[in-house]
Amino acid sequence: MDHSTHHSEAAHDHVLHEDHHAHADHAMPGGASWGTAAKATLHCLTGCAIGEILGMVIGTALLWGNVPTMALAIALAFLFGYSFTLFAVIRAGLNLKTAIKVALAADTVSIAVMELVDNVIIALTPGAMDAHLSDGLFWSALLGGFAVAFLITTPVNKWMIGRGKGHAVVHAYH
Repeated sequence: MDHSTHHSEAAHDHVLHEDHHAHADHAMPGGASWGTAAKATLHCLTGCAIGEILGMVIGTALLWGNVPTMALAIALAFLFGYSFTLFAVIRAGLNLKTAIKVALAADTVSIAVMELVDNVIIALTPGAMDAHLSDGLFWSALLGGFAVAFLITTPVNKWMIGRGKGHAVVHAYH
C-alpha cells in the first residue's frame, strides 16, 4: 500500500470516527436552539429557492407545461440544496463519497418538507399555476410558499438537530 492510499484510508476512518461522535455530541437532551434550527432552515431555503426559481425560469423559457416545469424546479431545488452542504463539507476536508453521505443525511428531510409545503401552497393559490414569471401573483405565491415552508420546516429541523440528525451531522465539520 502506498503512502497516499494509507493516508486516504486513515482520513476516511477519522471522518467516520468523527461522524460517529457528531451524532452523539449533537443529540442534546434539551434539544437544539431555535436560532440553530432557523439558521439550518435558512441554509436549506437558500438552495431550494435558487433551484426552484431556476427551474421555473428554464421551464417557462422552454414553454414546458406546469408538471414538467415543477418537476425540474423540485429536482434543481434538491440539487442546489444538497450542493450548498456538499461544498461546505468538502472545504472542511471530507472526500467526495463521505461528503455526499453527509449532505444526504443533513438535507433530505429539510428539503423534502420545504418543497412539499412550497409546492402545495403554489398549487392551491388560485391562478398561481398559470401565472407567468412577469406576474406578481407568481412571485407572491412562490415567496409566500417559501415563507410558510420556512415556518413549518424550522421546527422539523429543531427536532432533528436535537436528536443528532439533519444539520447536526454537518456541524461536526464546521
